[in-house]
Amino acid sequence: MIGRLNHVGVATPSIAESVKLYRDVLGATHISAVKAMPEQGVNVCFVDLHNSQIELIEPLGETSPLQGFLARNPSGGQHHVCFEVADILAARDDMVAKGATVLNNGIPRIGAHGTPVIFVHPKTMGGVLVELMETPKVAHP
Repeated sequence: MIGRLNHVGVATPSIAESVKLYRDVLGATHISAVKAMPEQGVNVCFVDLHNSQIELIEPLGETSPLQGFLARNPSGGQHHVCFEVADILAARDDMVAKGATVLNNGIPRIGAHGTPVIFVHPKTMGGVLVELMETPKVAHP
């Protein structure tokens, strides 16, 4: 069911500081502009890699759902992994049929790449928050 790894989400208290790490220490050369996603309570930025991306995520406001994660992990850290799927509704239904807990009552929302996404609870995914996203129409690295 899953396709390619699209990105690894990394929570951070500061995208600007994280960009410095990926650019100056790790040598990343292609980093997107920061995009505000008020409906999800976060700002995001993508570090393009040869075969995938790193999604840097910082809270947008005090009520951001990311605040809890950063309270437990003040320096930030890996937040989720994202895999592409051909059909988000079929993937959701398959996950539910297999006993996985899909967050947001299973209702897809539009993610940072402009395609529908769902999140699967870490308790049913071996401790990892999994994002499934419908394969973007425009290819990413």
